[in-house]
Amino acid sequence: MTETRVPAHGQSHEPQPEAPEPTAAQGAGEDPQALRAALAEAQAKAEEYLAGWQRERAEFANYRQRVEKQAAQTRDRVRGDVLKGLLDILDDLDLALHERPTRGKAGAWAKGVVLIAQKMRAFLRQHGLEPIEPQPGDPFDPYLHEAIAAEPSTDIASGHIIEVVRKGYRVGDQVLRPALVRVAL
Repeated sequence: MTETRVPAHGQSHEPQPEAPEPTAAQGAGEDPQALRAALAEAQAKAEEYLAGWQRERAEFANYRQRVEKQAAQTRDRVRGDVLKGLLDILDDLDLALHERPTRGKAGAWAKGVVLIAQKMRAFLRQHGLEPIEPQPGDPFDPYLHEAIAAEPSTDIASGHIIEVVRKGYRVGDQVLRPALVRVAL
């Protein structure tokens, strides 16, 4: 049976179901065995809900970490792409400075270009660019080096670098451009 009650201040005007009347067992003190079973059932449901909530929370934490990692990888890739575009300019500056004049007006001009190149290198270093500068005799690493020639050598052990033709660069673990090297057979 449903009874309509007059709502108190702030309560809904919807008809409210009447509370079930206590059974004879409830009124006279319910069977302890039945109470224990109901309590055990309620505890089992509570544990099930808690476990589900904890699983969802862990899944969300994993999702958040995955998204943050992907965002960091995207930032690193974009930064690497921008820095990689500047490497050709840096190579051209190095080539221009390799045979720079030292006297007269041309020497003074070359000093200015040296300062510009130093500023550019400092800027690139500040943004994580690191040169890959192997030395003759270092072992060849295909991850960091690109062999453009393999030659017999009496001075350098097989599988080691004879000469560095062009510097390589990386940002963190990402190789932007491997160093070009000649390798001993």
